[in-house]
Amino acid sequence: MNLNQVTIPVTDMPQACSFYLRMGFKQIVDSPHYARFACPVGQSTFSLALTDEAANNPSVIYFEHEQLDGWVRELTDKGFEFEQMPTDMHYLWREAVLHDPSGNKIKLYWAGENRLNPPWRVNKTV
Repeated sequence: MNLNQVTIPVTDMPQACSFYLRMGFKQIVDSPHYARFACPVGQSTFSLALTDEAANNPSVIYFEHEQLDGWVRELTDKGFEFEQMPTDMHYLWREAVLHDPSGNKIKLYWAGENRLNPPWRVNKTV
């Protein structure tokens, strides 16, 4: 089994598409009510669905990048505003936080080995 994608709500499709294109994602589906993007590395995708009302979306979308600090600098130079610059977190990830134009929370992070194998990992034999 593999996770296919996550879809997040947006209130302005052209503005949201521009935001994610400027971040470096490749748009693979474009319609007035739906857009889908591929990550530059790997096979992960995510999509945007147009909504009439601002959604209070409590979900957080995470994008991983080994050169996190450099990526955040590049985005800052492009005019992206961050709520939190890259910070070492107590759960052993380094992450930065920003929001897309519809208010969806995005965390850019690097966790290295701790992403799948944190010291507190539960090991079970299936």
